[in-house]
Amino acid sequence: MPLTARQRQTLLWTVVAALLVWALVALGQVLTPFVAAAILAYVLEPAVRWLQRRRVPRLLAVGLVILLASLALLAILLILVPITQQEVALIRRQFPALAASISEGLLPWLERTFGLQLKLDVASMREWLAGQLADSGTDWMATLLAYAKSGWGAALQVIGTVLLVPVVLFYLLADWPALVARARTLVPPRWVQPMDEVLGETDSLLGQYLRGQLLVMLSLAIWFSAALFVAGFDLWLPIGVLSGLLIFIPYLGFATGFVFALIAGMLQLGPLAGLAWVAAIYGIAQVVESTWLTPRLVGERIGLHPVAVIFALLAFGSLFGFVGVLLALPLAAVAAVGLRRLLAAWQTSEFYHRG
Repeated sequence: MPLTARQRQTLLWTVVAALLVWALVALGQVLTPFVAAAILAYVLEPAVRWLQRRRVPRLLAVGLVILLASLALLAILLILVPITQQEVALIRRQFPALAASISEGLLPWLERTFGLQLKLDVASMREWLAGQLADSGTDWMATLLAYAKSGWGAALQVIGTVLLVPVVLFYLLADWPALVARARTLVPPRWVQPMDEVLGETDSLLGQYLRGQLLVMLSLAIWFSAALFVAGFDLWLPIGVLSGLLIFIPYLGFATGFVFALIAGMLQLGPLAGLAWVAAIYGIAQVVESTWLTPRLVGERIGLHPVAVIFALLAFGSLFGFVGVLLALPLAAVAAVGLRRLLAAWQTSEFYHRG
């Protein structure tokens, strides 16, 4: 039985959609800077419009917004790099004493309190750490070149992230209104109203997420900095600010800040005191963030099941690398809007209710 014209057209567009999805998956690493630039353009567009309403020319507004965003990123790097360098130097100097303190103080306490019998081979750990922290291992340029030589995919990812994102971001922001209007003309007229409803809900959700997440990050940065200062940490401000900023990355961000603080605390305050202070500070932060800050500031409407969050981290990280990990939660929230709409359409369909 020959296909009708409508069936042939439906089959054609189904094949086109499948090929598009395949291309997106196959070109995941190449598309990473473009995806990152598009999402950054969406995030920064309100700031550009705000400047335009104050009679700033659009191109100048775009340049100012990108400059401010770049300075914010540079400030984060200037916080992260000195912390890493100082902690590496502390580990190199104080590791023998720390290992001896753990072996003589912490491990016997764990055995007495919890019945855990652990053995620490201090000599082997010292030898391994000496190799890891050798001066030759701090050659960042050599590490970057070795990473780039590992394959064209890695080289493209490095070049794209460092160079392409600002360039693509500038052009996208400069032409954002025209690009949005042109994309809207591609939507069939009968789908314009439903599409506007979906995009409106998505825009509201992302706006709520971003505003709430910024408030959560600021609140936790203040808490971490103040608590670490009270505990007597020398690096209380950089570690506190960094821990608050990294909350943006689900689970991984909290774990990274915890590890930084734990290393600094054990080296400076001793194994038991450092572990106790860090566990208390970060434990309280985790409880308050999950039970009060995020539900109140971000909203239950944004919330995703922990399993969904873990899956989003793995899926978007596999597709788009580290940038995908950073954007996993907002992208998962957007996908949740589409899935809710699809589920509602399925439950109201004739096929679903057919006897």
